Amino acid sequence: MSVPSMSAPSARRILTASFVGTAIEFYDFYIYATAAALVIGPIFFPQGEPGVQTLSAFATFAIAFLARPVGAAAFGHFGDRIGRKATLVASLMIMGVSTVLIGCLPGYASIGWWAPALLCLLRFGQGVGFGGEWGGAALLAVENAPPGRRALYGIFPQLGAPIGFIAANLLFLGLSVALSPADFEAWGWRLPFLASAALVGVGLYVRLKLTETPAFRAALEQAPPERVPLATIFSAHLRATLLGTLAMVAAYAVFYLSTVFALSYGTGTLGYPRKTFLLFECVAILFMALSIPLSGWAADRFGRRPVMLSGLAVTGALGALLGPMLGSGEPAQVLGFLCLALFAMGWIFGPMGALLPELFPTRVRYTGASVTYNLAGILGASGAPFAAQWLAGSGGIGLVGLYLAAAAGISFAAIVAMPETGRDA
Repeated sequence: MSVPSMSAPSARRILTASFVGTAIEFYDFYIYATAAALVIGPIFFPQGEPGVQTLSAFATFAIAFLARPVGAAAFGHFGDRIGRKATLVASLMIMGVSTVLIGCLPGYASIGWWAPALLCLLRFGQGVGFGGEWGGAALLAVENAPPGRRALYGIFPQLGAPIGFIAANLLFLGLSVALSPADFEAWGWRLPFLASAALVGVGLYVRLKLTETPAFRAALEQAPPERVPLATIFSAHLRATLLGTLAMVAAYAVFYLSTVFALSYGTGTLGYPRKTFLLFECVAILFMALSIPLSGWAADRFGRRPVMLSGLAVTGALGALLGPMLGSGEPAQVLGFLCLALFAMGWIFGPMGALLPELFPTRVRYTGASVTYNLAGILGASGAPFAAQWLAGSGGIGLVGLYLAAAAGISFAAIVAMPETGRDA
């Protein structure tokens, strides 16, 4: 599954820029997700009971998903009109600044309700920055891909997800081992946020060396850019937008149920030590990192639809296993479920780097891919930890499995209704 060379140095630089930027952005996004499951509630919402604190933390987690379509529309507009490079640099900066400021933010005990209010504002900023990131990174890879290799090139921004997650969780795991619980809650949790400043510097260095993609340059030579790309995708490409959005729902749901919700459930209801469950998560995410390149290769070989449908069928079946395995509390069962769930997530997530951009013509591709990807985040991810926490508390962990199966069914139906986009790849 080696990546073929366009002109080798150019290919390496492009794919590195696509991967490094998304890895940093996913790292920023996941450190908040991990912090929301562990410390955001007590620090910023201390007046409620522990369960209410967790629900409040998960509500702030959802804010970024509501902001992501705003970033997708804004960055997509300029990405389709003036180019991919400038928007990729700007999105990385906005995400990085918001993340570092969260690490500096005083808690409720210091500034009262200003603390959660400012936290929500910065979380919104994270969402805006992230909303413009993925679409541009995917286009950077896919629009530079040689014939027959778009899905394989498209895995590079997707690999940023497991790498960013591993970096975030390993850092939290190290802090949990090295610090006492009091020190971790007092100041240790802030260190991963502050470390983002150095990572963003690396990402900017890589991305400032980029040039525009051949597809974008060719589109500009043929005709002026669309005046309002967002209006075009909703007027001329509404079906593609809806199907692309629904196709991504299950990937988001299975990921955030098996990471954010599972971490909260494991360290709370099941009583696992924080460092033990973080280690489980780090092991399981390796299965996602493995399945992404495998599914990218398979999507070029067999088509996007067969790969996606097989992964979604497995994801639906995992809904029936969630209660017996995760709910059992047995280490082997819990870890086994996490590994299976994240392998399935990578299998359906890998081809998305090519599939969503392929749904739209070049002139509105940045906007179309970004909007579909981030609207799906609202449906599949924003409320998933909150809903799962409420379902588990109200009717048991089995209801969370039904939630996952329903998400898989929605995405399965969308892929069935979608044409095979890889025929001309």
